[in-house]
Amino acid sequence: MALRKWLINVGSRLVAKRHLARVQEIPDARRSFHRMARLGFHTPPLSLFLEDKLANRPALWVSSGVISREKVIYYVHGGGYIVGSPDTHKNMLAALSRLCGVQACLIDYRLAPEHAFPAAVDDVLAGYLALLERGYAAENIIIGGDSAGGGAVLALLSELCKQGIAPRAVFTLSPWTDLTLSGETLRCNAKTEVMLPTERIGELCDMYLQGGDPADPRASPLFAEFPDCPPVLFQASDSEILLDDTRRMVAALEAQGTDVECYIWSDLPHVWQIFHGWLPDADLALLQVAQFIKARFRT
Repeated sequence: MALRKWLINVGSRLVAKRHLARVQEIPDARRSFHRMARLGFHTPPLSLFLEDKLANRPALWVSSGVISREKVIYYVHGGGYIVGSPDTHKNMLAALSRLCGVQACLIDYRLAPEHAFPAAVDDVLAGYLALLERGYAAENIIIGGDSAGGGAVLALLSELCKQGIAPRAVFTLSPWTDLTLSGETLRCNAKTEVMLPTERIGELCDMYLQGGDPADPRASPLFAEFPDCPPVLFQASDSEILLDDTRRMVAALEAQGTDVECYIWSDLPHVWQIFHGWLPDADLALLQVAQFIKARFRT
């Protein structure tokens, strides 16, 4: 287990972080992420992937094994709002579906810089409303996301709480919650972070916001309000630069009376759960999320 963690960390630092530090063209970054997902991410047995449309956006239904058709995980992929798609994250959601017995729906939201803020959060909200229109009750939906997708999910949650149509529960994996970039770990974890080059995170903000206010709660849910919020689970690594985005988000939600579970794992890459099937810590983390999902659907 320790050897595999070491190999993943070293590989992430030598390959992924160096590539992200020097890549200049967005199409190149997108192709490399899709290539890594296709070649490196494990597909669980009996996985089913069905293409669909949700609120006029492409979507992907993901399941593995025996599942409930009445319940759904509505998932928003990460990628800094500029890369990624349901295809890059489908294997991780298939693994989660197999563990908890619930199907997942991943929306292919519009990416920057072609589509600036708030296009992504608008698409994510429209997708959730489309699920309600299809007959899924809010109490039968759990929403989740990682990195930028985790931030978009929390921005979505704030809006749903205000409208009185919040889901049963929420989970986020290393969410990016503060585009003002005020978290201390952006600096103090710059060397221990093995995946994300700190020096380029400002570029991501510029490409996504394109003049928008980084303190807008739709961009930075750290500053949002969450009335009558359902339970939220967080997972993050103590070595990543976005650790404070999780810590401060947890504190903000708890201050508003939200039931929060937060698990800080030791010395792992940003969104390490995507290495399920290869990294035991990833398998254990997904099992923790699956147990949260099953427990919340039982209550």
